[in-house]
Amino acid sequence: MRVRVVGAGLAGCEAAWQLARAGIETDLYEMKPVRFSPAHISRNFAELVCSNSFKAERAESAAGLLKEEMRALGSVLLPCAQRCRVPAGGALAVDREAFSAAVTEKIAGDPLIRIHREEVTAVPEDGVAVVATGPLTSDSLAAGIAGLCGEALSFYDAAAPIVTAESLDRGAVFAASRYGRGDDDAYLNCPMDREEYGRFRRELAAAERAPLHGFDAADPKVYEGCMPVEVMAARGEDTLRFGPMKPVGLRDPRTGRRPWAVVQLRRENAEGTLYNLVGFQTNLKFPEQRRVFGMIPGLSHAEFARYGVMHRNTFLNSPRVLSPDFSVRNRPCLFFAGQITGVEGYMESAASGIVAGLNAARRVEGLPPAVPPATTMVGALCRYASAGGEGPFQPMGANFGLLPALEPHIRGKRERYAALSARALQDLENFLRSVGETGGT
Repeated sequence: MRVRVVGAGLAGCEAAWQLARAGIETDLYEMKPVRFSPAHISRNFAELVCSNSFKAERAESAAGLLKEEMRALGSVLLPCAQRCRVPAGGALAVDREAFSAAVTEKIAGDPLIRIHREEVTAVPEDGVAVVATGPLTSDSLAAGIAGLCGEALSFYDAAAPIVTAESLDRGAVFAASRYGRGDDDAYLNCPMDREEYGRFRRELAAAERAPLHGFDAADPKVYEGCMPVEVMAARGEDTLRFGPMKPVGLRDPRTGRRPWAVVQLRRENAEGTLYNLVGFQTNLKFPEQRRVFGMIPGLSHAEFARYGVMHRNTFLNSPRVLSPDFSVRNRPCLFFAGQITGVEGYMESAASGIVAGLNAARRVEGLPPAVPPATTMVGALCRYASAGGEGPFQPMGANFGLLPALEPHIRGKRERYAALSARALQDLENFLRSVGETGGT
């Protein structure tokens, strides 16, 4: 039996890879370059639309633990990311074009994966299939998903601008990672004193925004994790200083003191020719981005390789629809994966693709579902997507609050997180051993 995977983003590539690892012939459908979404520009797979960072690597962090678990589960993306990484302090960041090209080469080179460059406009109705079309699912397929699932939720997401390195005023910035972690050239820091910050915040809050089109334009829902910087600026005097412009862990070598506020620029590619404005997702009109962001020290003559944009995201009300293995409850041969399931973040999306692909393979082989334990970060995300939390369902990224508490309780946060990570990795090892004994990966 051949399995269809719809969408060659992060989740779709992981799902197809898991199926191929299980020896199952897979048809991977990708609509690019026949058709592009409003946010995509590359024909390659696993295109990164927003940031180029996959967050922290330390296993004692939630993001780092998730990566360790994904490696154990046989991720195809993480080895590609390691080969294409750029300096980012304690985070794993990649040259986005090189990363997408590496993933595309890896997936296309697998003899069990057949690539179809065409748009899928309807939900597969027979056989085993994985739908991983992401938060920018095309309208026709989104309508079919909504009809199948009864309800879909939508919100707006935003991306930060990218500027050229040669256009920066190096005399106004300094290179450093927070607390000295990682390479000193991973980040450039644009320091502001109190008066500079106040002027910048006021102009940013009052700047003209681009109009939103389509559904929810009159009353848009914006996910907190990707809140436009101008919205944060309007929330209060210190919102930015405790958010993307926080100065903690940094000292300006010219003054020896911590700045009042800092805008960080993170390397976007291995050559260091492009920099991303960290945390500066925006929906400002392009001329306003040039004007207001030009007030940032070092950016007065910045050339924008890409302006910030805001785009539509769609996700399922997954607790009503999905089982923990990401299969549809009333159609167990149909799986969903990626941000469309309500997991938030690049690696979280990819992890859901691993679980969906693993279980689609088990469905073909006549084996029962296999979901990592709730004590693991991957397993906790599976259970959140299928059960939700208090109140309306909202996207969720990896965090230690998803994991069951330790007994006895450990007071120190660093020690507690280290213990949670150790327990998760041990439980995942036991899970993989049991899965291997019963068949599968």
